Amino acid sequence: MDIAELQRTIEQDIASIKSEADFRAVRDRYLARKGGVISNLLKDLASAPLEERRTRGPALNSLKLHAESRLEAALRTLARRPPGDALDVTLPGRPPLLGHRHPLTLLRERIEAIFLRMGFLIVEGPELEDDYHNFEALNMPPEHPARDMQDTLYLASPIPAGERPATLLRTHTSGMQIRYMETHRPPIRLIAPGRVYRRDGLDLTHSPMFTQVEGLVVGEDVTLADLKGTLVSFARELFGADRGTRFRPSFFPYTEPSGELDISCVACNGTGLVPPKAGTTGTGEGACAMCKGTGWIEVLGSGMVHPAVFEAVGYDAERYTGFAFGVGIERLALLKWGVEDIRLFYENDLRFLEQFPL
Repeated sequence: MDIAELQRTIEQDIASIKSEADFRAVRDRYLARKGGVISNLLKDLASAPLEERRTRGPALNSLKLHAESRLEAALRTLARRPPGDALDVTLPGRPPLLGHRHPLTLLRERIEAIFLRMGFLIVEGPELEDDYHNFEALNMPPEHPARDMQDTLYLASPIPAGERPATLLRTHTSGMQIRYMETHRPPIRLIAPGRVYRRDGLDLTHSPMFTQVEGLVVGEDVTLADLKGTLVSFARELFGADRGTRFRPSFFPYTEPSGELDISCVACNGTGLVPPKAGTTGTGEGACAMCKGTGWIEVLGSGMVHPAVFEAVGYDAERYTGFAFGVGIERLALLKWGVEDIRLFYENDLRFLEQFPL
């Protein structure tokens, strides 16, 4: 075998070493005592003619030393090379992913903070409710047509809960107002936040489950002016001091008189016209899609507590007056952040949920 050609082959094999297993395979192939190519050549040289031993012996010994030197260098290179799963401690650390509260939770906490500063108490009640506290005590007896306004989810069988068994998922948190008044005397100032349920479809603005905040104030000489001042202060605190507000008449069976609070449209700023495009002045053509050209957006329902409600809890309607209001947190979220589809809040898409500040 030509020694020069063998040396080139050895160099190629050593250059291809990528692991300790490759190193051992190349070393054994050429230098193993039994079967190694160079070792076999040296053994064969012992029976060769004297002249061949004189010429090939030094060349083979030099090749063996060269192969050993090159293999030692390859092993040192392998020792310096980090493993594939090695950790580079010089790299900056990876910050952990931190979650935060859901945007609806953030908004609920914001609403609660506003009313706490106004001196309101926060109370919570059961989501499984009985017919009396959900309807009858709120001036909605079984035959009352106002029940048709709420598509109720009834339980398949009643569940024992105190004096009256629970028969439905509550359609509003107003039942907690009744429960509180049954065990407390005026003055009362509270809000009742919590999940409520109605047999609505899931679309852009409706959900069979949503979060509501109901408020109640009862005392002597509580007037409609107190109601208006409270709700206007709340709306300006939540949406901004420059947000316009208005009251308009409405109907609710548990309040009389009743009214709804509107705020100036957040899209067209109350003009009722298509908002101007970014970077332009003036207005677009046609009516604003959000407010349907009216310039106003409905926010919540409210009114003075109906005397029949006071009679149901044993309050003297001649002595006490009060007001109540209710609003859906999801609706406030749509208006406050300009979200058009309520379903986005329930789909758990981090790309959407991470857009809201802490």
